[in-house]
Amino acid sequence: MLWSRTKPPMPTAETALAGRSEPAFEISGIHAVNGHRITPPFPDGIESAIVALGCFWGAERLFWRLPGVYATAVGYAGGFTPNPTYEETCTGLTGHTEAVLVAFDPTQITYDELLTVFFEEHDPTQVDRQGNDVGTQYRSAIYWTTPAQEAAAREAAATYGKALADAGFPPVATELAPAGDFWFAEEHHQQYLHKVPNGYCGLQGTGVVCTIGDR
Repeated sequence: MLWSRTKPPMPTAETALAGRSEPAFEISGIHAVNGHRITPPFPDGIESAIVALGCFWGAERLFWRLPGVYATAVGYAGGFTPNPTYEETCTGLTGHTEAVLVAFDPTQITYDELLTVFFEEHDPTQVDRQGNDVGTQYRSAIYWTTPAQEAAAREAAATYGKALADAGFPPVATELAPAGDFWFAEEHHQQYLHKVPNGYCGLQGTGVVCTIGDR
């Protein structure tokens, strides 16, 4: 990933990079691990979740390994710039996070179980960073796609926030917002750690167990 020790301020819709009306690149749309489509429409019954927890290379791998996950993809979400590139997102001037789209079968894995992985596998108390990755594009975020996901995300953040506070951690800094457009990242970023098994992954959890939902 492209590292920076400085953080440009979060842009506004007026100050963000302009982007473009069409994608700057093409992707195959096929998951390199399981061969499923990574772009909608998905099969009947498959739901989508969008989360951001730092570098999207390692974050995506966390989810594609879970039983019940149909497909995953990395991309850019939560900002203003349409059809951004990786280089543009790394400037911090798009407002986007490095995000992961998780298409899952709720009869096999619940949204609460996805949120458990989300909270336990990174440090949601860090503001605009994860480890060496610094900038608004690395902020922690949950972008809900349904009212039920919003309620679950808010409850999970509050529950895990209390567990973190009891363990001496700062407040949860995770952005909670409705999902807007998800802009797919370039082909070589998709399932990157499958293609480059020894590639960079800076994710590190807090060690605090996230007990939410039925768990």
